[in-house]
Amino acid sequence: MNSIIKVLIILPIVILFSSNKIYSQSNQNKLEQSDAQKKGSRILVVLTLDMENIPSNFQEILKHEREVVAQWKKDEILDQLFLRPTKNGAVLILKNIDEEKAHELLKTLPFYALKKSIEILPLLKDPEM
Repeated sequence: MNSIIKVLIILPIVILFSSNKIYSQSNQNKLEQSDAQKKGSRILVVLTLDMENIPSNFQEILKHEREVVAQWKKDEILDQLFLRPTKNGAVLILKNIDEEKAHELLKTLPFYALKKSIEILPLLKDPEM
């Protein structure tokens, strides 16, 4: 009888520690997979400015925008930047970040306050290309 009580006391403790180890390992695998996905993925951003409501200090805002984007390039977050021929926005290709981080970063752009619309499209690289 005593041995049954000991087993009943010890068993939940063993299960608890085992499950935490399994959970911890599972989370680690998810993190590693997430990091690997970030490295091969890109995020396409299509920014359209509200050209009907451009402030008088637009050139000053543009200068600050370029400084922010140049820092992203240095930090290896910005892969490519294309200006739109209609001169009402840009297309950015971001790398090494996830979609959540892209949303955070885009809010720091000086042009973010002037946006008419913004599309954020996560992309996966085709491993066969």
